[in-house]
Amino acid sequence: MAKAFKKQAMGRGLSALLNDSSSDILSANDKNADKLVGSILEIDIDAIDVNPFQPRTYFNEEALRELASSIKELGVIQPITIRKLEGNKFQLVSGERRFRASKLIGKKTIPAYIRIANDQEMLEMALVENIQRKDLDPIEIALCYQRLIDEIDLTQEDMSLRVGKKRSTISNYLRLLKLDPIIQTGMRDGFLSMGHGRALINIENSEDQLRIYENIIKQKLSVRETENLVKNLKEGTTTKIKKITSTFELPEFIAKELKSINEFIGQKVEVKLTAKNKGKLIIPFYSEEDFNRIKKLLQ
Repeated sequence: MAKAFKKQAMGRGLSALLNDSSSDILSANDKNADKLVGSILEIDIDAIDVNPFQPRTYFNEEALRELASSIKELGVIQPITIRKLEGNKFQLVSGERRFRASKLIGKKTIPAYIRIANDQEMLEMALVENIQRKDLDPIEIALCYQRLIDEIDLTQEDMSLRVGKKRSTISNYLRLLKLDPIIQTGMRDGFLSMGHGRALINIENSEDQLRIYENIIKQKLSVRETENLVKNLKEGTTTKIKKITSTFELPEFIAKELKSINEFIGQKVEVKLTAKNKGKLIIPFYSEEDFNRIKKLLQ
């Protein structure tokens, strides 16, 4: 099957440019930069370093294996993008899933589109490219927007132009970062939608957020039902939210560490005291996928 791009053979000229350290190309103004930049070449995988600015921290192993199987059968349909470093070394700009999947099946080379960029440009390209992806969860997108603000000094108006999203859309994502970390983890794991998150953000008290979060999971509440629950809580008319035991009733050594345990597990861990300084930690799970996720954390 023909590939979806025209792969450029690396002849003597380009090969020499890549390997000649005495005439290294590190900026668009360097001699012969125009011959190298923009080329699509087969690059040794071992010569490519992963992107230290990669906003994504989690890559689904099963999805990677599926992609690896596709690459083994059809090849890499869309080249990755890399930037030139000193010598014959490169660094990923985008396409880490394709890169990881290719390594998984033992490929020695990978088609790559070559660019030249400084660290700030690298970070911005990686963040903007990630935001455009359709498989990111809302918290990942929100974190990308926040990094563009913190590290690239972009305003929401600037980001709107760069990524082609309305300013109000960007603002809605950023507000999700005000949610309790446990709820953010729930959104990342797919237990809550962005609609649920937008409803919960209207509750300022973290404990109230967590109470409603537990009700959403246990009762499988829709976004509309969640919005009504939040509305009733704010109006003081709700009686359906189960009270969560406050950590101040627990021994100090437990209360001090319980929040970090909850954040690590991504669930509200229940503490059962049986005697002085003795007890049990009860970790809830809400599906087979959730159970397997917790199992991996504890291994």
